[in-house]
Amino acid sequence: MSSQYDVIVVGSGAGGASVAYKLTLAGKHVLLIEKGPFLPRNASTLDVRQVFVDGVFKNRVQWLDGTGHAFVPSEFYNVGGKTKWYGAALFRFRPVEFEAEPDFGLLGWPFGYEELKPYYDEATELLRITTFKNEPQLQALLDKITAADSGWELHPLPLGLSHDIVNHPEEAKHFDGFASPSGLKSDAERNLIDLIRDKPNFKLLSGDPVAALVPAPCDAHKIIGVKCADGSVYEAGKTVLAAGAMSSPRILQDHLHASGVSLARSDLVGANFKMHINSAVLGFSPFVDHDVLRKTAVLYNDRFPHSSMQCLGWIDAELLATQVPPEMPGFMDKLLGKRAIGFWATTEDASSPENRILSGRPAGRPIMDYSLDRIPQSVKEHRALIDTWLERLLAAGLVGFEKYMGMGGTAHALGSMVTGHDPQQSVVDPRGKVHGMENLYVGDGSALPRASRVNPSLTIYAWGLRLGAHLAEL
Repeated sequence: MSSQYDVIVVGSGAGGASVAYKLTLAGKHVLLIEKGPFLPRNASTLDVRQVFVDGVFKNRVQWLDGTGHAFVPSEFYNVGGKTKWYGAALFRFRPVEFEAEPDFGLLGWPFGYEELKPYYDEATELLRITTFKNEPQLQALLDKITAADSGWELHPLPLGLSHDIVNHPEEAKHFDGFASPSGLKSDAERNLIDLIRDKPNFKLLSGDPVAALVPAPCDAHKIIGVKCADGSVYEAGKTVLAAGAMSSPRILQDHLHASGVSLARSDLVGANFKMHINSAVLGFSPFVDHDVLRKTAVLYNDRFPHSSMQCLGWIDAELLATQVPPEMPGFMDKLLGKRAIGFWATTEDASSPENRILSGRPAGRPIMDYSLDRIPQSVKEHRALIDTWLERLLAAGLVGFEKYMGMGGTAHALGSMVTGHDPQQSVVDPRGKVHGMENLYVGDGSALPRASRVNPSLTIYAWGLRLGAHLAEL
């Protein structure tokens, strides 16, 4: 059975929801397809055991790394995508972060900050981005650190979070890495999809993965729709891949393989994969920490120009137990949980064409061939950042420990189909159209050539809004 739409959008995360929102309001007939289900809007998405221990809502599909070892990346397939689970930190990239840095292995955008600024502004309004005052104990600690080392610049963390959350303690303690059942955290479903869900020209199909792109008869370079896993075929004038930087390139790779189509640089589909180098840093104080929200500040230091240090949300014995060895006695979890404060260390990883996503089809598992050995300059800065921060914590009276998030920490997956003017150096053009293909666009983080030093979600929203505005004019 076939259906006709103006645009099909594959994936309902930050990019896909933004494209669909913009096109629907412009009067286009839009089909948004999400492989996962709706999340329940009850307290189950705040439950530490279900979310972190049992992984009820997480991806369970095993991948292979570049050496053939199996692992399970921390992906989420549900309406709203990973935005339902992120910590709602919503930054703009700096103008300098749109430029190439060859010495650090960083690609450049085909345009500057000013091109994306109107869509940053629009996303800021849609997501109701705000800031919060630091709670007393956090502020006291940060004052000690910045007073002892003036190189650290303290800034409020831009958050898509309702100020009413402070009146809901369970939500305040469980927004960083949890889905909000009350809508107190901004996400792609609540702030974009819900605004268009009842429009007559919009349809959302959930729980049915896209299995293949559908080419025009006798011309596999021209995409006329998609085929879902249940065999349903949907046709449209334009198709937008927005399933995420670990899924969208695999859909295109499968089409190229099945059809025999070659692009100017087919090998770039899936290449230049980035996901930040992320480490959690925990500081333990002799004193009980009574702050609740906690994730309200970010620090920068010019000695680490590609890095940031953010505060993490609430940590208690139950959450701590998910991060420490199971051999640790329970009473230690309780003792340390009352005295723990968390930080999130992020460094932009350089682009390497060898760091790539591969489909693994028809019979194999998907592959994430990513190695830190290929980006030594990024690793060096991240290590220096961690060591310096641990020293600062110790000087402030806290004993610190760090944990690299590893291959499974794919929350900031980007760059696997980068945008650029030159088809020999990029996969999609500056408007988001795949070089060498007709009617096929990329609306997610796959297109971002740089990750910056901060969470990329707001930039993915802005890219999606810009793409939606462009497609609405066609």
